[in-house]
Amino acid sequence: MEVERFYDDQDPEETREWLEAFASVVEREGIDRARFLLEKLSETARRTGVNLSSLNTPYLNTIDVKHEAPLPGDLFMERRIRSLIRWNALAMVMRANASDDELGGHIATFASSATLYDVGFNHFFRAPNDSFGGDLVYYQGHSAPGIYARSFLEGRITEQQLENFRREVGGKGLSSYPHPWLMPDYWQFPTVSMGLGPIMSIYQAHFMKYLTNRGFIKDEGRKVWAFLGDGEMDEPESLGAIGLAGREKLDNLIYVINCNLQRLDGPVRGNGKIIQELESIFRGAGWNVIKVVWGRKWDPLLARDEHGVLRQRMEECVDGEYQAFKNHGGAYTREHFFGKYPELKEMVAHLSDDEIFELNRGGHDPYKVFAAYHAAVNHKGQPTVILAKTVKGYGTGAGEAANKAHQLKKLDKSELRAFRDKFNVPFADDELDRLPFFRPHDDSPEVRYLRERRESLGGYLPVRRKESKPLPLPALSAFAPVLEGSDKPISTTMAFVRVLNILVKQQGLGERIVPIVPDEARTFGMEGMFRQLGIYSNVGQLYTPEDRDQIMYYREDVKGQILEEGINEAGAMSAWIAAGTAYSMHDEPMIPFFIFYSMFGFQRIGDLAWAAGDSRARGFLIGATSGRTTLNGEGLQHEDGHSHVLASTVPNCVAYDPAYGYELAVIIQDGLRRMYGENESVFYYITTLNENYAQPAMPAGCEEGILRGLYLLKEAAPLATKTVQLIGAGAILREVEAAAEILAEVFGVRANVWSATSLNELRKEALEAQHWNLLHPLEEPRLPWVTQQLRGTRGPIVAATDYLKIHSEQIRAFLPGRTYYTLGTDGFGRSDSREQLRHFFEVNRYFIVIAALTALADDGEVGRSVVDDAIRRFGINPEKPYPPRV
Repeated sequence: MEVERFYDDQDPEETREWLEAFASVVEREGIDRARFLLEKLSETARRTGVNLSSLNTPYLNTIDVKHEAPLPGDLFMERRIRSLIRWNALAMVMRANASDDELGGHIATFASSATLYDVGFNHFFRAPNDSFGGDLVYYQGHSAPGIYARSFLEGRITEQQLENFRREVGGKGLSSYPHPWLMPDYWQFPTVSMGLGPIMSIYQAHFMKYLTNRGFIKDEGRKVWAFLGDGEMDEPESLGAIGLAGREKLDNLIYVINCNLQRLDGPVRGNGKIIQELESIFRGAGWNVIKVVWGRKWDPLLARDEHGVLRQRMEECVDGEYQAFKNHGGAYTREHFFGKYPELKEMVAHLSDDEIFELNRGGHDPYKVFAAYHAAVNHKGQPTVILAKTVKGYGTGAGEAANKAHQLKKLDKSELRAFRDKFNVPFADDELDRLPFFRPHDDSPEVRYLRERRESLGGYLPVRRKESKPLPLPALSAFAPVLEGSDKPISTTMAFVRVLNILVKQQGLGERIVPIVPDEARTFGMEGMFRQLGIYSNVGQLYTPEDRDQIMYYREDVKGQILEEGINEAGAMSAWIAAGTAYSMHDEPMIPFFIFYSMFGFQRIGDLAWAAGDSRARGFLIGATSGRTTLNGEGLQHEDGHSHVLASTVPNCVAYDPAYGYELAVIIQDGLRRMYGENESVFYYITTLNENYAQPAMPAGCEEGILRGLYLLKEAAPLATKTVQLIGAGAILREVEAAAEILAEVFGVRANVWSATSLNELRKEALEAQHWNLLHPLEEPRLPWVTQQLRGTRGPIVAATDYLKIHSEQIRAFLPGRTYYTLGTDGFGRSDSREQLRHFFEVNRYFIVIAALTALADDGEVGRSVVDDAIRRFGINPEKPYPPRV
C-alpha cells in the first residue's frame, strides 16, 4: 500500500522554483527583505481567503546547522565538569534520603537540564560587579541540587553544606529550593511554587526597562533569564503575562523552557506535542521562538532525508511515544519509530541499538544550546523563548523518561554504577555505597577552567546583594498637613493620597516612589497624579487622549512614574515585587506603593505575597476600600473581612488597620525608616477606607502606641463605678467611640476607647515575649505591649473590627485575665448601606453596647435585665439569625 507522505507535492518542479527564488532573495538581499516578502505574501493570502491555519514551524530546530554560532571553549573539559556536577547533585539528594528522615529532593529535573545550565554558566550568565549590573537568573526550583553542586566545585559551598542539604535547622545546611529568605547572600528569586517564576521574571524585565527609561540604571544589555518546566507552563501565571512581554518588546527577557515532556504524574501532552503548542502560543504573543529539538547526532540523518520521510515521522509522533522511545531503548526505537517506514529502517541500518539510543535531544547538546543562547542574547525587539527538548531523569537508568521520574530520590547499585560509567566519575565500585562527593583540588584543570569562565563573565552566580545605598527619609513633621487633621470629611484613602503627594515632592526621594495600580486609580482618587507623574509606557503616548484639555488628563510617558498594570492584580503584584527588590537587583532602592481593592489583594495573590516575603521585598501594599461593611453597595465578592487574617500568615508582613489619617502618616513614615533606613527585610500591608468623615489631629504622645498596635485614644471621665475597655480598629473605631458615649450617657458606664492599629503586630510581639519567658524561667518575665497597656485598667474588654472575629481573638491569651468579647464580620458580605451592613454583622455601636453590658453582667456588675432592656431599647430582634448562616 502506498503511504501518503506528509511532504507529497503535486508539482515538485514549481515548488523547487519558488524555493530557489526565495533562497536567492535571502542570499542577495538579506533576511530582512526575505521576511518582508513573506509578510506581504501572508497578507495577500489572507485577503484572498487562503488562511494559514498554524503558527507552528516544522518539528525541527529553528536554527539551521549552517547558521549555528560555533561553541567556544573546551568542550571536553566542560563535559567533564558537567559530569562531576551531575554526580554531586545526585549524591546530595541520595544522601538526604539515605536515612530514615527521607528528606526528599529531586534528581530528574536537573538531570534533564544540566546542559542548559552549564552552557549558560560557562558562556552567558554575567555576574554583577563594579562596572556592570549583572544578568538576573530565575533557576527552576527543582534543579537546585545542580546549582549547589556547581557552587561546590567552585569552592563557594562546602562539603558540609552538601551533606546538610535540606537540613537547615542547625544553620549549616542548604535550602530545598531557591529561597532568598533562607540564603540571602545566594538566591535572588524564589521559584517554587511553580508558575511564579514565569510571571515574576516578565515583570522583572518590564521593571528593568522602566528603570532604564527613567534614568535610574544604564542600558547595559542586561538579561533576565528564566528557566522553566514545560509542565509548569500549565499554571495560569506562567502564560498569563506573556502578552505584556511581547507588547513591550522586552528583548531583555529570555525564557528557557526545559521540555522533558513530563510533569509529576506523567506526560505533559501525551497525545500531542508540548513544544509545538508552546511555540504557537508564544509566537502569537509576539515572542521570538527558538526550538532546540534535536541534537547534532540527528544532523547526518536529517541531511540524508531527501524525501522528508524522517521529518514526517517526527511530525507524526506524539510526546507519549517519544517518552516510550527513550524509556524502552534503542531496539524499541528502531522497531517503533524507524520501523514504520522501510526508508527509515534502512536509514539507520548501519547504527547499533546503542547508537540509536544515543541519538540525542537538543537540550542535551551543548552545541545546539549554545547556538540558541547566542541567537537569543543577540535578538532585538522581542522577548525570546527557547524550547529545549530533553529527557527527564537523563542518565538515571530505569528512571529515564519514566512516568515516575519526578519522584525519583535514589538509584539502586546497578543504576549507580551505570551513572558513574556514563559520566566517567572516578570512583571504584566499593566506594559507591558511601555516595562520596568529588571535588578536584584547587589547582586542577577543572577548577581552573571553572574559575576562568566565571572570571570572564564578571564573577560567580548565584549571588545576591543584601543592602543598598541610603535614602534621605522625611521626618514625621513633613506630614504635618495630615497629622493636623481635617474638618472636611475625607476618607483614609484620600489621606493616603495626600501622604503620597507629600512623598513624591521630597527631594532625593520623590522620584523613587513607584505608585502601582491595577486600573483603579480613579476609584482611589489618584487621577490627579496622571498628569503630575505620568503613566509609564515604553513607547510614550502615540495618541491624543480624549480628555487632553482637562487638568487631570490621562498622560502616558516613557518616563512616567506610575505603573498602570491594567486589570491584573497578579501582574501588578509581580511589578511590586520587582520594584521592592530593586535595592538588591539593581542597587537602586525604589519605594513601591501597590494600591488595590483590599478584597482583591491577599485573597487573589496570596502565593505572590508569600514569594514577596521570601524575596525580602520592601514597600507598601495599600488595601483600599477595605472592611466588610465599609464598601457599601458592592456586595459579597468585594467586601473584605479577612485580608488582615491572610496577611498574618506572612511572617515579615507588617499589617496595620488605621482609622485616622494621622495614624496612617505615622505608620508610613516609620515604615520608610525601617525598610530604607534600617534595611529591615519587611513589607507593609495597610488598609484604608472609602468612608468620609472628619479627620482629627493627632493626640500628643500616641506615636509609640500607633506603631506597636494599641493606644488609649479616649479616656473616659472617672465618674461611674462600672468600667469597660472598648477596643476598635479601622472602619469600626468610630462605632466604638459612639458606643462609649451611649454607655456613659444612657447606662452610666465608664468606657475607655482604645485604637488597635495592628492586632497582628500585637500578637507577634506577644508571642515573642511568650517565647522568651518560656526559655528564661529564672528571669523577670517580659510583658507584651497589649498586656502592659491593659493590665492597669478595670473592667471587661470588648473588641470590634470590620474583620473576622478571629482577627481580634488572636490577642485573647495576652489580656490580663478579664472577660473578653469580640465582635466581627464573619460570613459572606452583601450589598446594602453601611448602616444596614453593620447592623447585620452586629458590629455597630448598639451591638458594641450590648456586648459591653453582657460582659459586665458576666462579671456581676449589672443584672441580666439591663442587657435585655438594651436589646429592646435598640429595637434588635432577639431571634436575629447568626450572620454566617444567612
